[in-house]
Amino acid sequence: MSFVPTSLIEALKKHRYHIVGEHSAVKRCRWLYETLVHDRPCYKQKFYGIKTHQCIQMTPSLFYCTQQCLFCWRVQSGDLQVSWEETKLPKWDSPEKIVEGSIKAQLDILSGYKGNPKTNSQKFREALRPKHAAISLTGEPTLYEPLGELIQAFHKRGFTTFLVSNGTVPSALARLSKEPTQLYISVCASNKETYKKVCRPLIQNAWEKLNETLELLPSFRCPTVIRITAVRGLNMGDVEGYAKLIEKANPTYVEPKAYMYVGFSRLRLGYESMPSHREICDFALQLARETGYNIVDESEESRVVLLSRLEKPIKFSNS
Repeated sequence: MSFVPTSLIEALKKHRYHIVGEHSAVKRCRWLYETLVHDRPCYKQKFYGIKTHQCIQMTPSLFYCTQQCLFCWRVQSGDLQVSWEETKLPKWDSPEKIVEGSIKAQLDILSGYKGNPKTNSQKFREALRPKHAAISLTGEPTLYEPLGELIQAFHKRGFTTFLVSNGTVPSALARLSKEPTQLYISVCASNKETYKKVCRPLIQNAWEKLNETLELLPSFRCPTVIRITAVRGLNMGDVEGYAKLIEKANPTYVEPKAYMYVGFSRLRLGYESMPSHREICDFALQLARETGYNIVDESEESRVVLLSRLEKPIKFSNS
């Protein structure tokens, strides 16, 4: 752990991050608790068939990103009076080490549910065999150079993978040796000015690089998603601008989702920045009208709407 201050690692551990190797981490998603104890799965299960209780929420780039998005829950350089170089991973752990460490961390997290009388025992037994990796926890995963090999290492174990990227490293996505099961690109602004204000890029020409990624998206064989984290009063206008970006990328899905007032984002935004589900539905309806995509599903609890040209989303079984 020689690349970032020890105080940062300790702070992240207090926030329940399970550190894996030098630069990766796993964190319990609140929906893991909800599904094991209250039988309430997350929207990814509803939309895409991914079983919530068998999903690992992980990242291979815990401390590293190319943006400092206002809405992001990750700890950013300057938070907690700690600073470090965020845009470069100094060296890499092997994909195998990260996969093994992530599975072990997930099992450690699950051990806390064993004695809980409210835990669904069948789901708990299945959860001990995780089958999905959401490579999305924090940071920008395309900064981890052997990303394709990491995806491959998960797939070899029978996992499905959802990769979430901010699209600022198109060269890394272009040279992926293995595609994820589904690829998400975060598009949280409709124009360059809003992008600079909301996403606060740390690298040169980030907006242009994001657009390069959007042009690359139709070449992927796996389903693709444009994810819009919607923040009230910041990035929910200019629907025409979003429509142009969506047209360029021609994604399988568009997911407008409300910003949630959680984690370190609370240092940057207030509770009032969180849109209601009704606002997200209205925004989604405007997007649908402008793009020709249809609203195919929604999850009120997660304040997310799913748009697609498909009649129904493609479901993956990770049983």
